[in-house]
Amino acid sequence: MFSRPFWKPKEQPNTLSTIDKLNETLAMLEKKEQVLLKKAAAEVEKAKEFTRAKNKRAAIQCLKRKRLYEQQVEQLGNFQLRLHDQIIMLEGAKATTETVDALRTGAAAMKAMQKATNIDDVDKTMDEINEQTERMQQIQEALSAPIGAAADFDEDELEAELEELEGVELEEQLLQTATTAPAPAPAPALPVQVPAVGLPTQPVPHKNTTEADELAALQAEMAM
Repeated sequence: MFSRPFWKPKEQPNTLSTIDKLNETLAMLEKKEQVLLKKAAAEVEKAKEFTRAKNKRAAIQCLKRKRLYEQQVEQLGNFQLRLHDQIIMLEGAKATTETVDALRTGAAAMKAMQKATNIDDVDKTMDEINEQTERMQQIQEALSAPIGAAADFDEDELEAELEELEGVELEEQLLQTATTAPAPAPAPALPVQVPAVGLPTQPVPHKNTTEADELAALQAEMAM
């Protein structure tokens, strides 16, 4: 007997369909406004014709109808303004709702992931990772440790030998650098100044001193 309810639950209007309906109504009001403006302009033209025909009463009636059309145009303008306001509010509410839904979905996903991941399991996993890391380090240290004859080598002696080799190599490098270095350029030769002394064009004969004395004595006698 009570299988069917006496009332139906009211369906929630879809935001997009509501906005579309408001836009259709707004377009209809704009068209109607254009029609009323044309009618008002036509009444003005009629009033002018009646005025030229000296029919004052008919001209006044045209102006009255023009005033009525203008009132309707003003009323339609107020309707359009309200529709614009409603559309803006709905679009803002739609954006807010979508944002909230997205945030709610993200929160639910995060909650599900946190539920699937237990903090105790995380701690246990980290402990296992640390334990495996320590074991791997121990294995690597065991593999890298010297065995056999290499284990008996003295590290200090090896380091001293290495320093000696480095010193020898450094001396060889310095010696090689000294032998391969280019020789310095020779200094320019200074010009030799030779004194300008006149040389005899003919050799001067060397005479004996005795002969010279005899010649001088003979010349003295002839002069007497």
